[in-house]
Amino acid sequence: MVEVEKEAAKVPRALLVGEPGNDLQELKGLAFTLGIDVVQRLTLTRMEVQPAYGMGKGKAQEISDLAREIQADCIIFDFNLEPRKQRNWEELSGISCFDRQEVIIRIFAQRAQTREAMLQVELAQLSYSLPRLAHVNKEFARQRGGAFGTKGSGETQLELDQRKIRERIAFLKKELAEIELNRKTQRKQRGKVFSCALVGYTNAGKSSLLNALTDSDAFVENKLFATLDPLTRKLPLNESAGVLITDTVGFISNIPHHLINAFKSTLEEAADADLLLIVLDSSDKEAEFQYKTVCDVLEDIGADKSPRIILLNKIDKAEEDENKTLQTLRHKFPDAILVSAKEKNGFDELKQRIYETLYGEIANYIIPVERADLVTELRKAGCIQKEEWLEDGVHITARTTGRLLELIKDYR
Repeated sequence: MVEVEKEAAKVPRALLVGEPGNDLQELKGLAFTLGIDVVQRLTLTRMEVQPAYGMGKGKAQEISDLAREIQADCIIFDFNLEPRKQRNWEELSGISCFDRQEVIIRIFAQRAQTREAMLQVELAQLSYSLPRLAHVNKEFARQRGGAFGTKGSGETQLELDQRKIRERIAFLKKELAEIELNRKTQRKQRGKVFSCALVGYTNAGKSSLLNALTDSDAFVENKLFATLDPLTRKLPLNESAGVLITDTVGFISNIPHHLINAFKSTLEEAADADLLLIVLDSSDKEAEFQYKTVCDVLEDIGADKSPRIILLNKIDKAEEDENKTLQTLRHKFPDAILVSAKEKNGFDELKQRIYETLYGEIANYIIPVERADLVTELRKAGCIQKEEWLEDGVHITARTTGRLLELIKDYR
């Protein structure tokens, strides 16, 4: 299948190549985010296991000829391109060739703002480029020539470059470990305040939701990976209780392992949260597939057992477009909450659900006066509904869960 796109001036032009059955819509969005104009999309009818190009040489030549015909500046593959195959493709086509991993890494490099994000992106870039040095510096891959005794140390330029990169990778990991230690200290200083993490596919509207819920000013843009750094804000649930809510980096299918490893400390904000708010774009026909991708990434970072609430976002857009996807999602996720960051719909229901999930079921307790310390704990947690000091003890109506529930369950 071949689909021709509109041309744009003064921007890099790309030919996209994908596996059978892939419409390349997601890769097109990634390319757009990176500032590349997609001139044409090509979906292969079949894939062959060939060591040189990942397909037959005839098909590879056909793709290279097509790239020259449409005057493409690069060929982007929607599947992993091994270093040797990448070198072969560039020699065959005479233009830059890379895969979706490199596209994502380049986007992250453009978006990184904080020191932590910059370190993480550099780590991902170096980890990705290390096995590809041979085709970048292939002219330096041999030792210096000459008579015996004049060849230098015997270490090739390629080996020197690889050693420098490995040393830099080790340094970056050490720096990120120190940042993560500081982050853990900050989490401890937050005390016993419950935390929620907004997680979901990139561009599902997580940052917009954070802004609407907390009157925040997180950066929002209708592009993939608009947010890289986690942003935490306080969300009041009622007069006595509140939670910390964190916007996290968006997920995507086939996310490079280099990025998962590099952004592990950032993703741990989701893993350490008391509650996950999984945001789905109810107007996107790929929402079910994206939900599966989110679940896979949560499993990778050890957050698959955490309590979760599913939010069907952008319902205003889905209703305007008369999108049947919303009906399908409501049937698949009957307990999901319908919200709209734009119209601020569903926020009261969301806050109540968060409150009930984190603070537990409501119950009555009679706590002895000598255990007034438990009353103090309940006050700090903000879960007391009613409190009366009587002769037989302190009569309390409260929501409790976790450690607090274990402490006072015998006084019901």
